[in-house]
Amino acid sequence: MSIATRPATTAQALPFSVEPQTPGIGAFISGLDLREPLSAEAVAGLRDTLVQWKVIFFRDQALSEDEHIRFARHFGELEVHPLTPIDQPRPEILRIIHDKDHIGTENFWHSDVTWRPEPSLGSILRAVEIPDVGGDTLWADMEAAYAELPDGLKQKLEGLQAEHDFLRAFGHTIPEEQHPEIRERHPVQHHPVVRTHPESGRKSLYVNIAFTNHIVGMNREESDKLLAFLQDRANRPEYQVRLKWQPGTIAFWDNRASQHYAVSDYWPQRRVMERVTVAGDRPV
Repeated sequence: MSIATRPATTAQALPFSVEPQTPGIGAFISGLDLREPLSAEAVAGLRDTLVQWKVIFFRDQALSEDEHIRFARHFGELEVHPLTPIDQPRPEILRIIHDKDHIGTENFWHSDVTWRPEPSLGSILRAVEIPDVGGDTLWADMEAAYAELPDGLKQKLEGLQAEHDFLRAFGHTIPEEQHPEIRERHPVQHHPVVRTHPESGRKSLYVNIAFTNHIVGMNREESDKLLAFLQDRANRPEYQVRLKWQPGTIAFWDNRASQHYAVSDYWPQRRVMERVTVAGDRPV
């Protein structure tokens, strides 16, 4: 389905308002206080809206850590990321700090934890401390990225599997002598290059530059060339939405149908975010 033919939101039937930000991806939600318990109607509506728009945004939500976790639990079981400190009081929260003393790599397109056997349903990110300017995040619609491929290429991709690897992104942060132990705990995973969404039935590209090593059964040169083309689809502005963070902003994205990119343009200012991730199922 092309961007032009996507269905319009049925916001009038929902217990909140939906303001789309582009024709295909991204919408602001208003009319809910996420500190309060949500009705079953609101939860179902948010889930449907997430599936339609791939990422939904909330402003002016002064959530505590416990409220952040409680909101996320409306949508499923929660994951604990292996990089979360073992003694952290709330292990469901991944705290992401970038400043002059915590320099890391974040500016690349990816979908979270595709190195898991059952990658996440979605991630809920809360702005804790943001720079004066910069530090935006972008999301890309990987359903649109797939839908507008030539038919011949779609046929070629059907049934292909790709290898996803934890160490591809995080290996540089872990001493090399620990890599065999990490590999035993987080073995490489094979997932379809084209994933079918378990709720909408729509197809999307499911490879990303952060975690995808190569296409299974394909020689390295051909795999690298094809992956580079497919991964580059996220760079098209027509598939993107961009969020400028403010205090109290929440973003909830569908990892099954989108990728995201955190813009690292604010050094040496500080950016602190907290992420809670909803567990998903095995891609098909």
